[in-house]
Formats: sequence, C-alpha cells, structure tokens
Amino acid sequence: MSVFLHALETAVPRHSYPQSFARDLMKSWSDDRKTQRLLHAVFNRSGIETRHSVSGDFVEGEEAQLFRTDETGKLVSPTTQDRNDLYATESRRLAVELGRKLLASAEGIEASDVTHVVFASCTGFCNPGPDYYLVRDLGLPDSTERYILGFMGCYAAFPALRMAKQFCEADPDAVVLVMCLELCSLHLQPSNEPDTLLANSLFADGAGAALVSARKPAEGSHGFRFENFVSALVPAGEADMAWDIGNHGFNIVLSSYVPEILGAQVEGLLGEVLEKAGISLAEIDEWAVHPGGRAILDKVAEGLDLPSETMDVPREILRRYGNMSSATILFVLKEMLARSTEPSQTLAMAFGPGLTVETALLERY
Repeated sequence: MSVFLHALETAVPRHSYPQSFARDLMKSWSDDRKTQRLLHAVFNRSGIETRHSVSGDFVEGEEAQLFRTDETGKLVSPTTQDRNDLYATESRRLAVELGRKLLASAEGIEASDVTHVVFASCTGFCNPGPDYYLVRDLGLPDSTERYILGFMGCYAAFPALRMAKQFCEADPDAVVLVMCLELCSLHLQPSNEPDTLLANSLFADGAGAALVSARKPAEGSHGFRFENFVSALVPAGEADMAWDIGNHGFNIVLSSYVPEILGAQVEGLLGEVLEKAGISLAEIDEWAVHPGGRAILDKVAEGLDLPSETMDVPREILRRYGNMSSATILFVLKEMLARSTEPSQTLAMAFGPGLTVETALLERY
C-alpha cells in the first residue's frame, strides 16, 4: 500500500532578527575578550543571515522577556521554569496557527477527516500541550488519537513521519497530522565554552507540519510518496551531540567534530537505505539534508562526492531560518516542492543525539 505526504506547510514566530544583531548582543553579555572574538568568528562563519524567535530578546527595540540584565549590566540567566512557561504559551499559539494553514492548503482533506495527531518537540513540556489544542482549536474529531515524540532532537521528523506511515498502512482510512515544533531560542546558554557558543549561533524557532494518508493524491497535486525509512547509529559520535535538562534551560553538547564524523561515515550509512530500495547512489535526484550547520552540509556533500550545488536548498533554508531542530527538514522538503514539480527520487536525512542518523527515501509526484 502506498502512503503519501499530501500537504506540507511551515511557520515561524513573528520576531525576526539578523544574525549580526544576535552576535553583537551576545558579545555584550561577556566581558572576556577571547570569548567576544570567538563569538564574532563563529557567528560570521555560520552561513545564517536571519533567525526567528518567540521572544523579543534578540530584536532591536523589543522588550526582553527572558534574557534580562541587572542594574550593573550583568546578564541574569532565566530558569528552566521561566523558559518552559514561555514555551507553554507560544507553542500553542504557533501550533494552532500552522495547523490552520495546513488544513487550508490541503486538497480533499478536511479537519473532520483527521484521525491521528503526531506531535514532535524537544524544547519544552506542558500538558495539555499543543497536541491537545490542535484537536480542540482546529475542530478535529474528539476521537483523534494523539501521540507525542519528545526530546529526540533534530531527527524527530523521521520517526514522526514513519509512525504516520505505519498508522496509514494499518488503517487505509487514517489521516495523520504530523507536526514538528521547536522553540530552540528559549534555551540559549550564555557561556564561554566553544561548543555552547557554536550552538548559540545556530538554533532558532520554527514549525513544520504535514498531512499523511493512503488516499490517492488529488489530480494535479504535488507531494511525496513514502518508500523506505532507515535508522542508524554512529557510536563514535555519542559524546559529541547530546541534550539534557539543567536548572537554567536545556543544555546541548554540539561538538565541532560532528561534521567530520558525519562526513567520514555517511557513505557507509546510506548503503542499507539504497540496498533496501534497490537503487544506486547515482539514481538519487535530490538530497534533502538537515542543515544542522554549514560545515555539516559541506562534509556530507564531500563524503558522498556530490556537487556543491546539491546542497543549495538546505543552505538556503539555513541562511533564511537557521537550525530549527526537527522542523528544519520539513522546511527543506517544502522548498524542494516549491522549486520543482518534476517526479524525482529524494533522499532525506537528519542527525541528532547519539549520534543518530535517520533517513527516508521519498518519491516526488
């Protein structure tokens, strides 16, 4: 049975800020010249021009909501509760806005058709959460089943879409709303540690959502047919990407060695994906790679011996939005659909703590 991604939409919070402004703001929070120089270099090399946040903290002229300074100008780090309280309010707002946008764009699918909601996020916790308000505020049936995939990181869109595919294979009448929503800016960690400064230069807020079912796509519509999903681990990178909860937000470990590890391993990791599909590397038309950072895209292309332009779409998403964790790959796929309606074989992949690599082979229709 074929299962399809019928509709795909994205959304970002209203606060948009230049990377250069965030760079200079964070430099002002430190009185260590070495840290200031490192911040300047890391932000300038990021490949990012603009990011978005639910908080006005990084926008010139807006009142700070989290990262305030005391009377001496010293930064007062917000607590985990401060950050999570803002997540509870803003995640609902953004989720419902995106849900309405998704249903409005879907051809032949109504709110009353939705049978399941799969919600993925690693940047906050609340209950009732966005999954509940998607059902209530969008007028989905009260019987809609809700599932939350939490704390997986940047690769969570793949387990979410795979779960949706499995629901549809088990029940041909199922219609699954998948949403990945991440408010990464809430967990910015002022620090002198190079790995933390790297994370601060990359992560941003955004959400992506898709409608998945086994229904035959509407004539003239464009989307993706799911083929294979494959998971893999790279134990050599276990300590280089990690995520835990501290008293002042969620702490991320993001080593500068991650791109090197992925570049060295990626060709071997894709062997299982291509073998299951019965195709070769040369038969892949498009590469939807999670833009975890500029160096990651460069090293993946290098490791697969791909032309530099293969990563044009992921680079463009990184430039315009930054790394929005699990939502980012949905921005990449949406941009690919917007740029071409020609049938193609698309290999999508994302990376996260562990080091975990998730892949999906998709056929664009």
